[in-house]
Amino acid sequence: MSYVKRVLPVLLALIAIGGLAACGSSDNDSSTDGSASGTITRNENATPTIVVRNGEPVGGVQELEYSAGDEVRFEVKSDVADEIHVHGYDLMKDVPAGGSVSFSFPAEIEGIFEVELEGRKEQIAELRVNP
Repeated sequence: MSYVKRVLPVLLALIAIGGLAACGSSDNDSSTDGSASGTITRNENATPTIVVRNGEPVGGVQELEYSAGDEVRFEVKSDVADEIHVHGYDLMKDVPAGGSVSFSFPAEIEGIFEVELEGRKEQIAELRVNP
């Protein structure tokens, strides 16, 4: 058997293994755009964004998770005007149609809280503050 015929299957196997490894996910992946998963993970360099289209959160109710003592930060981009209400913390801000509003506050109250379009009574996020 020639050298090429012996080495070729090994080379092809190594190339296939390398290709599969490149398809894996990275530990640096972070969703901040309200993607279909419905979960928004924190990234120290990015502010999570909840996108509201036709009065509903894109990708469903988003999950925001923080630890007590963290700074809660998120943004809401909406195509409808409404008041954004963070229950439990009793924070409210108006968002104009086609506009956005940002929230930033210390995670001082532990628990699970609803974030909603107050006028529409539409939940857009669940804020979880862990001990």
